[in-house]
Amino acid sequence: MKFQLAINMERITSGIDMRDVERHTLEMVQIADGGGFEIAWAAEHHALEMTIAPNPFQILTWWAAHTTNIRLGPAVVVAPYWHPINLAGEAALLDLYSGGRLEFGIGSGAYQREFDRMQPGLKQTEGYKYMQEMLPVVKALWQGDFEHDGEYWSFPLATSVPKPLQKPHPPIWIAARAPVTFDYAVKNGCNILSWPLTRPISEVELYKERLESALTKNPGKSRPIFATMRHTVVYDREEDWELPVRAAMLQLGQFENLFKNLGDIVNGFPKKVGLSELENREEYDPKMLHKNLMFGTPEQVIEKLRIYAKIGIDHFTYYASLGLGLKEQKHSLELFVSEVMPEFK
Repeated sequence: MKFQLAINMERITSGIDMRDVERHTLEMVQIADGGGFEIAWAAEHHALEMTIAPNPFQILTWWAAHTTNIRLGPAVVVAPYWHPINLAGEAALLDLYSGGRLEFGIGSGAYQREFDRMQPGLKQTEGYKYMQEMLPVVKALWQGDFEHDGEYWSFPLATSVPKPLQKPHPPIWIAARAPVTFDYAVKNGCNILSWPLTRPISEVELYKERLESALTKNPGKSRPIFATMRHTVVYDREEDWELPVRAAMLQLGQFENLFKNLGDIVNGFPKKVGLSELENREEYDPKMLHKNLMFGTPEQVIEKLRIYAKIGIDHFTYYASLGLGLKEQKHSLELFVSEVMPEFK
């Protein structure tokens, strides 16, 4: 099993200094680079303090200048917010600046709030159509001159400048949860990023079944890399289990506000939703969070990861951003590198 890091520039409250967040984020990526992580991912979100990422390529270029080996990618660029020529060029430029380390993650977008501001009138549930038109166009632009007359974009002959260093193109990843997306990934040679949120291990098994079903429906297609992401915190003592759970409940309360488009966001900070009031409140039970998320001592996390390896997960994505203190985040990652990863080499 290989390991990836997903980390955001994140402020849960205005009391956290942006400069501290900036330094911390880079230091976490550098720890992952030195510790043998395969990929570091940066998100794309807009006007939200909990994920400060208006252009993931800016973040990734910054990381590239301060790392050596770790591969770098957006997880994910939101197709409806981009023009294909712009996206192809930005991605290729990062591949050039990083020495051919780009992993290209593309998706359809998560929050209706963002769609209402970035693409007014577009429903989040329709975003996948933009992604499915965008991806083949970007790949064609990476190859050379190309003109396009599509449903969402049309342009005369153009090309990507620069071209990616990696040939025929950088590895491509898509965020997948629904069966149709797994099928699209297999058909189009895309690796898979999956996120079972706070749901139990059965959700991970379900996604693996969807991958196997897609492979069966598409004989002759290559098996993609299958990655699963979980919020991850490693700590020294078993009795410390409540610290990451409390942090997660605060962040997840904000996430539910965005996911359900409840509003009540002031200066980029979403109000925390009372988790006990939600229809899906059982997904936020503290003991359930401790069990389902990658929380635990090094020994407990190793035991959990062995279950993922047995299911057939190729890459585990360590999701570092959940409102935990910066010092605790760094200690957790250091423990993961020194105590957990050696068990999977």
